[in-house]
Amino acid sequence: MISVAIMGHGTVGSGVAEILTTHRHKLFTALGEELYIKYILDLREFPDSPLADRFTKSFEDIINDIEVSIVVEVMGGTNPAYDYVKRCLKQGKSVVTSNKELVAKYGAELLAIAKDTNANFLYEASVGGGIPIIRPLTQCLVANEVDEIAGILNGTTNFIFGKMINDNMDFDSALKLAQELGYAERNPEADIEGHDACRKICILASLAFGKHVYPESVYTEGITKITLEDVKYANELGYVIKLIGDVKKHSDGKLDICVCPMLISKDCILSDINDVFNGIMVKGDCTGDVVFYGKGAGKLPTASAVVADIVDCGKHLKTRKRVFWSDCDGSNIRSYKDSITAVYLRVEGDGEIASEVFPDSEIKTADGCTVLLTKEYTFGEIEEKLSALEADGVRVLQAIRIGNL
Repeated sequence: MISVAIMGHGTVGSGVAEILTTHRHKLFTALGEELYIKYILDLREFPDSPLADRFTKSFEDIINDIEVSIVVEVMGGTNPAYDYVKRCLKQGKSVVTSNKELVAKYGAELLAIAKDTNANFLYEASVGGGIPIIRPLTQCLVANEVDEIAGILNGTTNFIFGKMINDNMDFDSALKLAQELGYAERNPEADIEGHDACRKICILASLAFGKHVYPESVYTEGITKITLEDVKYANELGYVIKLIGDVKKHSDGKLDICVCPMLISKDCILSDINDVFNGIMVKGDCTGDVVFYGKGAGKLPTASAVVADIVDCGKHLKTRKRVFWSDCDGSNIRSYKDSITAVYLRVEGDGEIASEVFPDSEIKTADGCTVLLTKEYTFGEIEEKLSALEADGVRVLQAIRIGNL
């Protein structure tokens, strides 16, 4: 019997407890041992739970119990999660987490501690919820040199874009609907400003390329400035707008990484991913493009990924899985100004000056503004050209990258 402690009994934590309880026979068959929930850490009372006798309000009960070999962290945030996880790993207890903020910020440190104590620190559910992506990257695609990872990593923003594209709904109305349906938090900043997607692409980049990528090093832009006009023009030009997390490795070993809205060609498979679904495309030198698709959040999908990691930990209690990356000081990241991209521009007026500043652009004029699809420049050059337009009295209404996926 393997004793498990679950820290947090919210949406995901209760789902983990449910799966461990209702699927215990199937899990026993897969593992060869019983997974027993010994503790559930939460400050709230759950008197009606069938596991009411397992609840504790003290982390010390977990850390001091030598029988607990696997700890599940599903509290969210970094305080007190970081301290609790660190202490568990230092005592040789394996940890499974769905906490993207924790992994993106402290992953290198926690993996190093796990290595020192021969424990495991697994985090499959931190990126794609119920979508398998960490394990495929480390096992199924291990023979590949990964060239690029790009994806729709946030279901809330994808839902909002879907409503704008299909239902002609403006951003504020789409966000309000997402909140009413429970897809967006009351404070939706992490989603709509791109922070959630940033943490996820950081984890994927760290794992795929071997050095920690901190969120502070990543150019991140949200979706709050996207309008119905942009969605309409993009559609007419053969594109859809998506919030994309993208990382590619260059020949000098440095990473070009960003999170921002992009115009995606309707020929790209990511363009058809709608509603609250996520899609992650991995480009390998042997496999070509491989896409992972599914619900990126939700109680049971995320809990399913957590339980898979619990089983994996159970199979490797005496050995450490080689899921690892080293720390880095940010020198592995290229400046966003060196990133090469074409852009969609919407400017007020007939666009004559804009077409001179951005020569050889595809141009469309309608409704008192001009839309340009530029050729490729470095993003630094684009910023300089946009500043030049503003200095010439041209009002730039919108500038969105065109994804080359």
